[in-house]
Amino acid sequence: MKASNILGAAIGGMIDGRDGDDSTADGALIGAGVATAARIIVPIAVTFAVGWLVLRGLGKVTDAILGERPSDD
Repeated sequence: MKASNILGAAIGGMIDGRDGDDSTADGALIGAGVATAARIIVPIAVTFAVGWLVLRGLGKVTDAILGERPSDD
């Protein structure tokens, strides 16, 4: 088990245990699941953002070198 899962489980358990109406196990499971999902989703989002910025930059460089593209209006 990775440290992020353990930390997510601990935080989820603490948050769920504050109200005191049930066990903290369900909060720990949700916290570990969120940590796992974040470990998958965050790199995908960062890759998408970097790719989008590169594409925008290439478009601006192309427009600067070749001039503005005519619009379809």
